[in-house]
Amino acid sequence: MSNSRVQAGVSRRGFLGGAVSGLAIAGVASGFAPAFAAPKDAFIDGLIAKMSVEEKAGQLSLYSDPVRTEAATFNPSVASVPKTQMLADIAAGKITGLFNGMGVALGRELQKAAVETSPHGIPLIFAADIIHGMKTVFPIPMAEAASFDPELSRRTNRVAALEATACGLHWTFSPAVDVVRDQRWGRTAEAAGEDTWLACQFAAARVKGFQGDDLKAETSLLACLKHFAAYGAVEGGMDYNTVEITEQTLRQTHLPSFQAGITAGALSVMSSFNDIGGVPSTGNRRLLTDILRGEMGFKGFVVSDFTSEEELILHGFAADGRDAAKKAILAGCDMSMQSGIYMKYLPDLVRSGEVPMSVLDEAVRRVLRVKQAIGLFDNPYRSLDAKREQTQLRLPESLALAREAARRACVLLKNDGDVLPLKKTGQKIALIGPLADDLNQLNGYWVVFPDTRKDITVAMAMRGIVGDGNLNVVRGADIDAPIPGGIDAAVAAAKAADVVVLCIGEGQEMSGEAQSRTEITVPAAQQALAEAVAATGKPVVVVLSHGRALALEGAVRNAQAILCTWFLGSEAGNGIADLLFGDHSPSGRLPCSFPQKSGQEPFYYNHRATGRPQLSETDINYRTRYRDASFEPLYPFGHGLTYGRIVYGPTQLSADSLPWAGQVTVSVTIANSGTRPVHEVAQLYIRDRVASVTQPIRSLKGVRHLDLAAGESKTVTFALTRADLAFVGLSMNWQAEPGEFDIWIAPSSSAGTSARLKLLKA
Repeated sequence: MSNSRVQAGVSRRGFLGGAVSGLAIAGVASGFAPAFAAPKDAFIDGLIAKMSVEEKAGQLSLYSDPVRTEAATFNPSVASVPKTQMLADIAAGKITGLFNGMGVALGRELQKAAVETSPHGIPLIFAADIIHGMKTVFPIPMAEAASFDPELSRRTNRVAALEATACGLHWTFSPAVDVVRDQRWGRTAEAAGEDTWLACQFAAARVKGFQGDDLKAETSLLACLKHFAAYGAVEGGMDYNTVEITEQTLRQTHLPSFQAGITAGALSVMSSFNDIGGVPSTGNRRLLTDILRGEMGFKGFVVSDFTSEEELILHGFAADGRDAAKKAILAGCDMSMQSGIYMKYLPDLVRSGEVPMSVLDEAVRRVLRVKQAIGLFDNPYRSLDAKREQTQLRLPESLALAREAARRACVLLKNDGDVLPLKKTGQKIALIGPLADDLNQLNGYWVVFPDTRKDITVAMAMRGIVGDGNLNVVRGADIDAPIPGGIDAAVAAAKAADVVVLCIGEGQEMSGEAQSRTEITVPAAQQALAEAVAATGKPVVVVLSHGRALALEGAVRNAQAILCTWFLGSEAGNGIADLLFGDHSPSGRLPCSFPQKSGQEPFYYNHRATGRPQLSETDINYRTRYRDASFEPLYPFGHGLTYGRIVYGPTQLSADSLPWAGQVTVSVTIANSGTRPVHEVAQLYIRDRVASVTQPIRSLKGVRHLDLAAGESKTVTFALTRADLAFVGLSMNWQAEPGEFDIWIAPSSSAGTSARLKLLKA
């Protein structure tokens, strides 16, 4: 437990003035440990000494690739550098790298121009948004987090790195380690959910998966932690919006996942679009220098998000491009992405003395050290192997992993009357909905190099199991609009079937960057389809596709079974069919709470207690609740059913008190009284009953996975220490306080029987 917790001792002056403080709590690091502390290097310093100011600015300038243009378009249109100018700038040593292009042959040509023609032979770095797979596409990050298994994420990101480096890439703009508390925000799809502890585990696993054991290896893909910082706290869940949070919340909720990624070895960080307290992140020296480097010990480089350094102007923080470049570089943003303002303005800013040469040199040093760390100076043509490009994409073992990840990401929200699993024979199935058989709706957002030709839809997988004679596939409606005669055809199919499988939800373009929604519901056309099908009286299994938690309504909410499937990637259909027909039992758990209504957002399980909580269903007057809904989720964080009958015993403690420097064992016996084997996910939660700063009503502190055969019982245990009870106090230090704590081992954040533990004074 305490070994996996990633926390830090940071003083109040850390945010306000950049000081570093230690922490005298066992099991918690005393300060932030650096992940990469390269010593002064004579080779790097010799290069810097020979470079012109223009060449230095070039090493801080990253552009989209105009030569290898196979990527889908995700970013806004901006003035791009013409191909001929780009090649000339590479030859002149005025570009550090290119992003969102792929291909080994042209990559070698570009690298040859940099290494053999530019004045100092500094190699380019090739980057791309490899968010959840290259050619083999895995579940979106939020879906993968539903496995509650960081090791699965490490494995999928290792395959993503294998394929990306086979296509000529060195660096990915991933993982997103934002903690997300508002499901209206489209970029929830990229994150690991609403819990800080879980976000830390997945941040570390994803970095290790991308980078592997050796940064210089051909298959190592440099990770980039984003978005620094607190982007998941944008007001109203609206992308690019402002952030207003307390320093305590910043430190306790939003910074630990970045620390986890840094400790795991990440050498690049991306600044976020948002401001915090009126200071945009890309121009926030306290954030990028005092905290990230001074406190957290980060030794890599910071890259702006797409033109975010230029956007300081529209924020009203910089007067013009020159002022924006000055403020960003002085804040600690080392690399400019796409805008070109560093190349345009830094040389004159340095010559005028407004930006010290030492600041420019240190930014260049950080970038060159990372290029050195990933082996580009030793082998500029690493990850540019034509044979690998032909032999390492969509391997059978990669697709098998994609199928495993797909089924482990699915969360069974509801299964009344055991309508699931379906029968493989003797049952007529109506497969209805716009997401049942659409190859273009499997991957979700941020697949830059899509190749869906061999992907598997639900309809394709189900036909392979039950045959065409027992399966009737009807679209019924489009994602956002009705189809003439569509509902009539769907109703007819439902009436002729024994059971309906209704594949509905968000289209993949409805979540992701710039896709915030005020109503996080199933689109109206599909809701009408669901109502009509449900009116036939046939049992309905809803298979939801989505990039966020949804507020379910009407016939969707009331369906006999609901399987939450997110966007699952290349093997989506096979993974879902594995569960629908009972070849595997569902095991996923919600990494984000499903609200009853959109208006509950922002909503998260680990909120603080108020002075007037609703204590029972009938206790509704003058309580913390809405007039038309309680202050409870429709489905809570951590929730997920299996095909078993799972019973948790009471939470047991090895002792009622925890010595200041000791530990206690927490255990529970879990039984499967059903007839099918299952995979269960046991979760450890705590609550600090009285503290100097009010604490969440529950906080996740650990997870255990266990397989249970039919009729089998097992006992799971956790070790709990004082470090697991710590929080950020009024001094902005991590601290634990003596007192009483409630402890649960439970199947979700709203279940289980608690035990009482007392933390003793030193």
